[in-house]
Amino acid sequence: MQKTDISDPNYFLKVVDCQWACPAHTPVPEYIRLIAHGRYSDAYMVNWESNVFPGILGRTCDRPCEPACRRGRVEDETLTGKRKEPVAICRLKRVAADYKDDITDRLPQAPALNGRRVACVGAGPAALTVARDLAVLGYAVTLFDHNPQAGGLIRTQIPKFRLPEAVIDEEVANITAIGNITIENRWIDSLASLRTEGWDAIFVGSGAPKGRDLELPGRAEGADNIHLGIDWLSSVSFGHVTRIGKRVIVLGGGNTAMDCCRTARRMGGQDVKVIVRSGFEEMKASPWEKEDAIAEDIPILNWHVPKAFVVEDGKLVGMRFEIVRAEYENGRRKLVPTGDPDPFVPCDDVLVAVGQENAFPWVERDIGLEFDSRWDMPKVDPITMQSSLPEVFFGGDAAFGPKNIIWAVAHGHAAAISIHKHLEGENPAERPPPGVHIASQKMGIHEWSYDNDIALDARFKVPHLVKDRALGDLHAEVELGFDPELAWQEAQRCLNCDVQTVFTAPLCIECDACVDICPMDCITFTADGDEADLRARLTAPALNSDQPIYVADGLDTGRVMAKDEDVCLHCGLCAERCPTGAWDMRKYLIETAQAG
Repeated sequence: MQKTDISDPNYFLKVVDCQWACPAHTPVPEYIRLIAHGRYSDAYMVNWESNVFPGILGRTCDRPCEPACRRGRVEDETLTGKRKEPVAICRLKRVAADYKDDITDRLPQAPALNGRRVACVGAGPAALTVARDLAVLGYAVTLFDHNPQAGGLIRTQIPKFRLPEAVIDEEVANITAIGNITIENRWIDSLASLRTEGWDAIFVGSGAPKGRDLELPGRAEGADNIHLGIDWLSSVSFGHVTRIGKRVIVLGGGNTAMDCCRTARRMGGQDVKVIVRSGFEEMKASPWEKEDAIAEDIPILNWHVPKAFVVEDGKLVGMRFEIVRAEYENGRRKLVPTGDPDPFVPCDDVLVAVGQENAFPWVERDIGLEFDSRWDMPKVDPITMQSSLPEVFFGGDAAFGPKNIIWAVAHGHAAAISIHKHLEGENPAERPPPGVHIASQKMGIHEWSYDNDIALDARFKVPHLVKDRALGDLHAEVELGFDPELAWQEAQRCLNCDVQTVFTAPLCIECDACVDICPMDCITFTADGDEADLRARLTAPALNSDQPIYVADGLDTGRVMAKDEDVCLHCGLCAERCPTGAWDMRKYLIETAQAG
């Protein structure tokens, strides 16, 4: 088998599963260690460098890092008595934001202008990330938004009981305070016209502002009480809507539907139901969002396909549904009617949250910008974020459809790199490598500079506001966050996956001491072979082919050392036991490249 090149920065980046899974590649174990030491401001800045909005994301991220957490697959349920659960990475991020000191003097300041001007359509998370990355290089960046305050859908779509406005204000201000950034309250209605204004580059981060409707019988007649979810949430956010009927149906199974039903409970809805055409497990909403809705006495009715809005005497009185079940054929699901009678569900209002889509009526189709014929979306390079017009870039929901804030941030970083390289006359497709800092953690023969004890605690619960108080105040934040003590305890659950076991074959005497002490049986000294053969011959077979095995040769016996990176606990016992120092624990701090 080809031997592992640990000098490749992406090798150990992939071993840090949480950081690899994060679209912005935030150094998760690094900031969790800082939180454990009470260094909240340092932890915040580690976050701010990569994900830009630690306080916002610490409350709203869809947490792609957590399913990847090693803890969730190596934890022994018999020891904790509870199900395997990842470290609460997202909520620890919030801890850094909640308990940091004033970090104003740690933020960068923009240099003198370099003479180049960049326009951003929209002032949401993608555009704000582009602005932050380019302003520090001397670009004059102007963000155009139809709302008077920056933040985009962060500000208008996420309820204040999940994300207080003060958090948005602070983190937007951290970006605009850099300098060279202007926000204009202006509606952009023509890309062709914008291109005539002399911009060196244009970034489109206009989001996915159009909610999908349901054209069913009764839709037109009941229109006064049928609302598109995202538009309704915006109206609530701006104070244009202050109440809703007592009986509310929310259609849809995504996070927007969860925001709608929980907001409706706070706006006067006493009987609020979420009705979904899929099964509960298939709903797109994050598990914790569904749990929070259920905890607020909101039932979720599954396998109900909407058939009609029922209107009597010009007033919406309810909806009729068809009961279905899922059948699978050649791996594809289809919904089949069960034959049960169609249920009628009474209501006063309906919130339609069945999806969002992009709307580009302001982008002319005769200016050379290519659109995808199937989805009517601009053709965007997924690496460079560049369109068929070299000076026009896309990001966030405007690029590939609705995703989470962290994806918008990642797109913004990628686009900023491309804009800078394009304007420097370089090829945007040639991406800069990450920065890598490598340091041994050895402080003595059996001492490490990090805490390598494995905590057996189950995941700690985030405290919530008492339900009656939460439902009585639209602006009362429901999740209270970890206090420092709970944060410290949760941080102890992190396995420090960025501290790598590094093997130096010439120092090894093949005594097998590391094999004997390894608690996961993930180290094997054996004859070489191809990967499939080698994976099967390890002391504990390496079954997850998505995670590599670390293979090193150069041993006197001709054997190879093979270690399964998938289940290694990074506990350092191999390095403590090794009599020759062939094993070392080295922290690989990997920082993804940004513009400049």
